[in-house]
Amino acid sequence: MHRREALFLCALALRAPAQAGEPPALLLASIYHPGLDLSDYWVSEKYDGVRGYWDGQRLRTRTGEAIAAPAWFTAGWPGTAMDGELWAGRGQFAQAQSTARSGDAGDAAWRQMRYMVFDLPAHPGTFDERLPELQKAVAGIRQPWVQAVAQRRVRSHEALHALLLRTVRAGGEGLMLHRGASTYRAGRGEDLLKVKTHDDAEARVVAHLAGKGKHAGRMGALLLEMPNGQRFKLGAGFSDLDRATPPPLGSWVTYRFLGTHESGLPRFASFVRVRKDMSAAQ
Repeated sequence: MHRREALFLCALALRAPAQAGEPPALLLASIYHPGLDLSDYWVSEKYDGVRGYWDGQRLRTRTGEAIAAPAWFTAGWPGTAMDGELWAGRGQFAQAQSTARSGDAGDAAWRQMRYMVFDLPAHPGTFDERLPELQKAVAGIRQPWVQAVAQRRVRSHEALHALLLRTVRAGGEGLMLHRGASTYRAGRGEDLLKVKTHDDAEARVVAHLAGKGKHAGRMGALLLEMPNGQRFKLGAGFSDLDRATPPPLGSWVTYRFLGTHESGLPRFASFVRVRKDMSAAQ
């Protein structure tokens, strides 16, 4: 047995599946910035779905909750941990979230889903080394709804921008950059970067602010708290239904913005959606 294979098997043996409800230790994406050496990175499409962590026994969300996928959906999956996105297609985030979060979505809904695998968390090697092992693992599953995320190289930032525009025009959300020399490490850094035509982030709802004028009697804005503790008011991007039934206190929402002020608060922020795959405690 080769030394690399022995290390991989040892890591799998030592890595016990996390307890139900315990958030998995996930590699998280930071935001792309110019000036990177792109020769260090693999590029793939950013899939707008629900993060799905296969711990070798069951699918779980990023907060550790079990995903009630039908038995046939995960039948024959390996005992190896896999990290991926439960995806219903471009522009179908609501469908993906509804299916993944429901306890009884039914076979018809799940047959519209794909599990897009982009990493092997338990593998001790670099991403360059994990990638062929990932492709081999997915090929061995032999299920059309389980797919290895396609990875490619780009030569320049101009080529990256052109690829981003083509992807977005075709209905995609953006791109991901994954450093080839990186091991799988939980948390954020420059090993994994997201590339989009706009900025977005998540913040926690701490208050509903009453509306005025045409919004009297309804929610006028949300008071949000960013992960760093800063708070700001979010009053744009809401539908009438959103204002009548605003996101619950403690829930997390995604907002879109264009850069930040010197204080670090977002500029021209607008509401996108509630993140039901993030808990109040996260």
